[in-house]
Formats: sequence, structure tokens, C-alpha cells
Amino acid sequence: MSTWKHRIAIGADHAGFDYKALVIKHLHHHELKDFGTYSTESVDYPDFSHPVAEAVEKGDFDIGILICGSANGVAMAANKHQGIRAAICWTEELAGLARSHNNANVLCIPARFITPELALQITDKFLNTDFEGGRHQNRVDKISC
Repeated sequence: MSTWKHRIAIGADHAGFDYKALVIKHLHHHELKDFGTYSTESVDYPDFSHPVAEAVEKGDFDIGILICGSANGVAMAANKHQGIRAAICWTEELAGLARSHNNANVLCIPARFITPELALQITDKFLNTDFEGGRHQNRVDKISC
């Protein structure tokens, strides 16, 4: 279980804006950069997914967090980046497995399908779970094209 201070890139579209604010407040002790959006006014999720994914891919941040209504759009956009393994997580167990088995580096939260409390629990599980390596490393190595 990891307890170090993470460098986190975070972004959301309008549907994830309120949850993003909660997650930022919850993670105040980590180094965070908010890539937007900054209101509930309708926006296009790739405008926030790509900068977060790029920041993680370049190594400027350890972890990315993306939030939209279903998490599908932000995950699809983020996963276009070669160094990104974005995982949609709606339970703590999925967040743990995404990290421990898949070495996921971007958490995608479906704001319209989970409670705010669960979003924070999922975030904590994702950040505090280490990659197991071993047999999983070979599989992760085969993800990139």
C-alpha cells in the first residue's frame, strides 16, 4: 500500500465539475494541477482529457484523474496516448485491480453513476494501491501498440 505524496493532474467536463471540486479538496495534501473545466457550463471532454493524459505521459505527474458523466468519453480520449492506461472505476475493488493488475495511471470517475462519497473512496483506493508487477508486468507490456 502506497502512502507517498502523489503529483496529480486532474480534469473534468461540466458533468464532473462538482465531483472534481470535491476530489481536489479531499486531496489537498498532494501536489495537484487542475486542468479544468472551471464551471458547469457545457464543454467538450477531450479538451480536458488530452492535457491531463499528456501531463502524465510526459512524466510531469504520477497520476491523472478524469471525471465526466459516464467516464467513457474521458477514458477513450486519454487512452489514445501511448503511455496512458486509463481505467473507468465505479467501485473500490475495480480501482484496486486497475492499479495492482493493470498499472493504470489515469483514474476515470463516472460522476452520474456513483455518490460523491464513493468517488472519494475510489480515489483513495486508486492512489494507495501499488502495481504488483510479476505476471502482470508482461501483460501490461503488451498493451501499447
